[in-house]
Order: sequence, then C-alpha cells, then structure tokens
Amino acid sequence: MTLAIIVHGGAKTITEDKVEANHAGCLAAVEAGWTVLRSGGSAGEAVEAAIRVLEADPTFNAGLGATLNTEGEVELDAAIMEGAKLGWGAVAAVQGVRHPISVARMIMDEKPRLLVAQSAKRFAADNGAEMCAKEDLIADEPFQEWKEEQQVVDRPNTVGCVALDANGILVAGTSTGGTTNQQPGRVGDTALVGAGLYADNQLGACSTTGDGESIIPVVLAKMAIDLLAGDTHPNEAAQKAIDTLASKVTGEAGCILLDRQGRVGWAYNSQDMAVGYMTAELDKPAVSTNKEGRKLEKAL
Repeated sequence: MTLAIIVHGGAKTITEDKVEANHAGCLAAVEAGWTVLRSGGSAGEAVEAAIRVLEADPTFNAGLGATLNTEGEVELDAAIMEGAKLGWGAVAAVQGVRHPISVARMIMDEKPRLLVAQSAKRFAADNGAEMCAKEDLIADEPFQEWKEEQQVVDRPNTVGCVALDANGILVAGTSTGGTTNQQPGRVGDTALVGAGLYADNQLGACSTTGDGESIIPVVLAKMAIDLLAGDTHPNEAAQKAIDTLASKVTGEAGCILLDRQGRVGWAYNSQDMAVGYMTAELDKPAVSTNKEGRKLEKAL
C-alpha cells in the first residue's frame, strides 16, 4: 500500500512577504506527518502530528496565531475523521487548549463526539490535553489587526491535512480560529463532518478551507469525495467541487483530496492556497502557494 499526505494552510490571499513562511510551515507539517507514516504510524497519528505543527505556527489561523473574535479572544474549532469505520471527533468554540486537533482525536471514541466551549475545555483537561491560559494563544499580529481594526488580508481560514497509511486507512483533519471579529460562539464548517472534512476508505478523504457559511450549505467535503467515484482523479474532483460551490453560493473556498490510491489533488477559488504534499513517488515534499503559477510551485 502506498503512503501519501497533503496539508493546507488555508485558501486566502498570500502577500509576497508571507510566501516563504507559508512554504516553510506547510513543509514542516508535511515532514512531521510523513515521518509518522514512514515509521509505520497510522494516518490518524500523521494527521494529528501535521496539524499540531500548523497550530503552533503563528503564520496560520489555527491555535497560536488564530484570529480574534469581537471580544478580543481566541476560540478554536477542530475535527478529525477516519475512513474505515467513519469514526470522527470534533471540538468547537474551545478556549485554553493549545492543540484542539489532539482533543478532537481523543473524542473519536466517545459519545457525544462533538463538544463545544466549556464542555470541550473540561474534556480536554480531564484527558490530559495541553492546556494554557486563553491569552497565551493570542499572537502579536492578529492582536494588532484586531486592536487597530485593520482589514485582514492573509489570515482568514482553516488549516488541514489528509493522510493515507500503510494499512490503506484514510484520515482527514481540520483546525481553525474562525473568522476575524466573529461573534463569540460562532462555529463554521471546520467541526462539521461533511462540510469541513470527510473520509471514506471506499473513495477518499478531504479537508476544506474557506468561508464556512458558504461551505456548509453545499456540504463541500462530502461533495468532493462523491465526485471521486468512477476513478476520477482528485484534482478533477476537487475542481468540480469548488466550481459547484461557486455556482451556488458566494464565497471563497478550497479543498485538498487524497483518493484510496494515494493520488493527490486540490483546488480553490481564492487568490492563493498554501499546500504541501508528499507521496511514495516523490523524492522530496512539494509546496505551493498558487497552483496556477502566479507564485512558484517548488520541491524542497
């Protein structure tokens, strides 16, 4: 069975001065997940490892570096899903948790599998997750943007990862800080199975990014997975899913896909989308901030 992993740092506009930071962050995330896969680890472990890297990098809107709500606070959403038994776990509007993707993975074997706010925080603390003061997740740049009421250009969206392990298990994960100046308690697509992520070993796995209020009504992740039917290449399925979203609603979005053969694909309708990936066929991970070539795609 082939191994494969792909990550994204969000569908957004990436200014020239942020290109290298996005490349470096996605590369580090891919390498973390690939190390897990190459050592015989599970796809779930790989997805968690990769997203933890992105959650710790203030370049991205997840964990440290997340956007602030109207109260000047960080609230985080995350989810993970595996494609063998369709298991999943999610948290939303949680505070004081360094790595919400890890808490989502802890919840996978629990019922209920979606916990929010104080219940999510209590579950995280009771199960040994890394906790912190909620203020510790406020990075300098998003704080200044919030304080000065700046228009945010390059920090609007979710991060995510999809991986295929040696046992043929597909797993997808997503994590986000939401949108700038969102209302406290607002939850977007990230924590919702079918919208922010989906995994089915019969077809593939997907993580999405973008405007949650646009992604949710078209059930973007599930739509992209369904479009893999008939041996459709993930690039084609991803593009069809984004085109369908754009034809039905207004909003920017992107998605990354792996099929059960380990083929990689992604698409978006924003200006840019930070992506990194590695497969058994590649010598080194590849990273990109613009698939159409407005910025150089390269192997590192």
